[in-house]
Amino acid sequence: MYKWYAVKRIVNGLVVFAIILFLMSILFNAVNEETMRSSIKEQVRSEAQRLKGQKPEQIIAFQKQRQEQLVKLYKLDRPFGERIVYRWLDALTFRFGKATILRSNRGDRDVLAIILEALPRSMLLFTTSMVLELIFGIYLGMKKAQKPGGKLDRSTSLITMIVFGMPTWWLAMLLIMAFVYGLRLFPSAGIVSVPPPDGIMRIVDVVWHMILPMATLTVLAFWGVAFTIRNIVLGILQEDYIMSARARGIPENKVLFGHTMRTAAPPLVTMSLLGLLGSFSGAIIFEGIFSWPGLGNLYWIAVQQSDIPVLMGDLALTTAIFQVGYIILDLTYGFLDPRIKVGGNT
Repeated sequence: MYKWYAVKRIVNGLVVFAIILFLMSILFNAVNEETMRSSIKEQVRSEAQRLKGQKPEQIIAFQKQRQEQLVKLYKLDRPFGERIVYRWLDALTFRFGKATILRSNRGDRDVLAIILEALPRSMLLFTTSMVLELIFGIYLGMKKAQKPGGKLDRSTSLITMIVFGMPTWWLAMLLIMAFVYGLRLFPSAGIVSVPPPDGIMRIVDVVWHMILPMATLTVLAFWGVAFTIRNIVLGILQEDYIMSARARGIPENKVLFGHTMRTAAPPLVTMSLLGLLGSFSGAIIFEGIFSWPGLGNLYWIAVQQSDIPVLMGDLALTTAIFQVGYIILDLTYGFLDPRIKVGGNT
């Protein structure tokens, strides 16, 4: 039954996520603990400087006692295996602690607050771009499939071959040179102007900053989407029920965007979701070029600043997004495609 398949798939996804976080906890443990010990020493030194009128031996005793308290608080005195499990449980429950260097826009050092501040920005850019890619790609792909080998099909296929191998960062820099420094139509970086406007003008300002990176992603991707849709739909248009629908006099647009699209839904969902997930993983360079303050840019800054808690939190959240995406993909595929015998025997 579908519900048992859904439960099994969700449990499998949670197990995989837990295993990945456990491996990440092992890999980052040494660097993380070294950073925490340095932070403890800095905190103790800062607290000792506020002690006035104390003898040197009293200050030294306070520093030693305070350092031991903090070491026990962060479980740094426990055996190696126990420390790994402790970090792993913290990561599973998204308790990443405080950042060592980075801060949120409000000055908050909480890692989860810093990450959740960057996540909506990445989702805004890449989700909007994905919607535009699908709209243009599906429409063009359908039209290409209507007349395979025609002028539209041949010309757009040639453009697809040229654009498909084009690096995203290269096109991004060309567009920046043309529209930022040449025509001076768009800003080169950031998500809002400095100082940011208020009210409705702030939304307009965000859209203005988003147009250039969004156009870069859309221009590069929708050609490939159209070519894939064309190949999928081309086989579906030869099916008997499509021929029968045309013979009954059903309008071509209804056949194309109704009957055909319904059959093409599962691979279309797969392509859309995998493309969206892939854009999150490939956002480091792209967001760096446009200085877009999303997850990719945050990851790169955390690497440069050696802020291990933020780095660990960013990786954990990205992994969670991927796992949730794959689970939704499998569940949607099983729901849309009746040919999939989920949870049953062959």
